[in-house]
Amino acid sequence: MKNLFDNTEIALKLKSDSELDRAHFIFELIKKEPLVKIGAAVTKFALKANLPVEKLIRSTVFNHFCGGINEEDCLDVINKMHLKNVYSVLDYSAEGKEEEKQFDYAMEKTLKLLEYAKKNISIPFVVFKPTGLGRFKVYQKLTEGVSLNENQEREWQNIKKRFNSVCEKATAYNIPILIDAEESWMQDAADNLIEEKMEEYNKHKVIIFNTLQAYRWDRLDYLKRLHQKSKTKGFKIGIKLVRGAYMEKERERAHKKCYRDPICSNKKETDALYNDILEYILENLADMELFAGTHNEQSSYLLMDLMKKKRIYNNDKRIWFGQLYGMSDHISFNLSNKGYNVAKYLPYGPVKDVMPYLIRRAEENTSVAGQTSRELFLIKTEKRRRAMQKN
Repeated sequence: MKNLFDNTEIALKLKSDSELDRAHFIFELIKKEPLVKIGAAVTKFALKANLPVEKLIRSTVFNHFCGGINEEDCLDVINKMHLKNVYSVLDYSAEGKEEEKQFDYAMEKTLKLLEYAKKNISIPFVVFKPTGLGRFKVYQKLTEGVSLNENQEREWQNIKKRFNSVCEKATAYNIPILIDAEESWMQDAADNLIEEKMEEYNKHKVIIFNTLQAYRWDRLDYLKRLHQKSKTKGFKIGIKLVRGAYMEKERERAHKKCYRDPICSNKKETDALYNDILEYILENLADMELFAGTHNEQSSYLLMDLMKKKRIYNNDKRIWFGQLYGMSDHISFNLSNKGYNVAKYLPYGPVKDVMPYLIRRAEENTSVAGQTSRELFLIKTEKRRRAMQKN
């Protein structure tokens, strides 16, 4: 089982030769940090200046990391992955919105996704970001203990209403909601609101999932406190566990504003904390459910080992593995081939709106040691295997 993720035939079965070539080109590009920075700057400029680059973006990086520009556009990818028992979590990935009408639109998109998921067994979860439903600054002020003015208080009440509309419909449709984590200086307000919704809607089963970013050294302690609260108040916990996506920004801000860095000292500590949280959740599976979002092979093996030791079936619905579309197919498809529950986060949206997400994805890949090299190694291995098969 320890070399399960080396099977490229299963991992890359759905990719045509041309798609494999495209993936090879993209990861070679991502590997070179200066090119990523230059490419990001040029792309931002080109889109802002309305230069005709959308077709090029769509045929390369967009189609590799995204399902399409709308729900219907994603259907081909969703159905293809489901043939291999890999499910989809549609993620409307337009970022950086600031106006109330945009937050109402994002809520309507999430409600529409719930309708869509209700009719499609390939979509077991729906996801949204807290700042998709309200302004970052409002969460930040509450996290920092700053009083809201009248307008901001109105905004906060609207945020709560939007959260409730989504959670209410998710409960009615019996479709779990994965709520993403964001920067630490707004997260306490989001955590508190999500806990309220867990207490309200997770009485009998888990509908609401919060996200823990394991690169934050305080997250296991946070989970233990939440666990005690859930036992006292009688609700279940849903946890999406990830390593995190804002590390450089977090460190920079902590240094600039002279407060304790909320991030683990190094990757080794982050990996250890991620695995400690995995073990804690598996020890308390009667009270909580897990969506393990990871591109880390060792953490995936650990979770498989823990499930085996505790005699938990591979397809136990309380445990899901998750990866991003366009990455770590060697983990996703080899796990699904063994009967584990696996879902791919499938970003979608208009090319222009999704570009900030794609740029962040590329920048994160350059900073994760070994991730891009591993992707490239597996792509090259599969290309060689196919070439030999043809000969």
